[in-house]
Amino acid sequence: MSETTFDLVEVALGDRSYDVVIGPGARQLVSDYVPARARRAAIVTQSNIGVEVDPGIESRVFSMGDGEQEKSLSTVERLCREFVAFGLTRADVVIAVGGGVVTDCAGFVAASYHRGVNLINVPTTLLGQVDAAIGGKTAVNLPEGKNLVGAFWQPSVVLCDTEVLGTLPPRELRSGSGEMAKYAFLGVDDLDRLSLEQQISACVALKAEVVSADEREGDRRMLLNYGHTLAHALETAGFADGPGRDGIDLRHGEAVAIGLVYAAQLAHYLGRIDEARVMRHYEVVRSYGLPDALPEGIDNEEIVLLMNRDKKATEGLVFLLDGPQGVEIVRGIATKDVLAALDLASAPI
Repeated sequence: MSETTFDLVEVALGDRSYDVVIGPGARQLVSDYVPARARRAAIVTQSNIGVEVDPGIESRVFSMGDGEQEKSLSTVERLCREFVAFGLTRADVVIAVGGGVVTDCAGFVAASYHRGVNLINVPTTLLGQVDAAIGGKTAVNLPEGKNLVGAFWQPSVVLCDTEVLGTLPPRELRSGSGEMAKYAFLGVDDLDRLSLEQQISACVALKAEVVSADEREGDRRMLLNYGHTLAHALETAGFADGPGRDGIDLRHGEAVAIGLVYAAQLAHYLGRIDEARVMRHYEVVRSYGLPDALPEGIDNEEIVLLMNRDKKATEGLVFLLDGPQGVEIVRGIATKDVLAALDLASAPI
């Protein structure tokens, strides 16, 4: 192990516990975490990432295309077949280098190939470093919705190299901030007033605590999806993480930011929080330069239909909403209330 000092956060899962390593140059530690019996490493990335890692053993790079549409079963099949041609065995390792699209898809491939091979995540985006690469949720999309096919498969380490964030386009960095912003309402005090590295470490520590207590997404881990019910509906409708529909083009984190504001408006409409708490949501979202209102042209009836397909929607419309005890799961919300709050979230404040 290198003598360089990094922030270390443990995801405590018994004999499957692992570290999240945070700091500049963390990607250089890949070879320290390659399993001793591994002879080959499959490095899954995208051509536009431009981040190289050296596993210290025979390796080959396998490239995914760009965009959320690449998180598909066809990509999973292609990668698995390419792994066979490479000679990857169950004793070897998959190394995911990229953002959430890469770590989600490569993680599911690692969980499926030979019924599970070792996985190392090297997230290269802010969104990946604070959320997507940590916790073992891997999945791909169907045309009917996001992340509907997947598995829980924990990595052996997550290497969050903050140095690579300096190469991100400003909009990509802002998108990651949208995913990070939710932690301001889940227990990280004054998040928007910390340095970037402090924000990452604080968010990772909170997520690690939640995952350690609730690995398989019971009620507690579900809180990490705060703001995502609307965000996933916007993505499924084609307004996010793609070429954009009807002239509307949102990144995932931008959709989450709008989802946070919407959740606050719905909570206020239902009498759970006061106006000051609503405005705190706007303050956090705006501090990162993120959108804080639904774009014009959204069909609210379509969005409600898609929100009914959300994984949480097992008992009618289900939302994560702020309240006197913090963010909680609220089930069975009336459609008329959901629509009323959509109107409120569409109006600028």
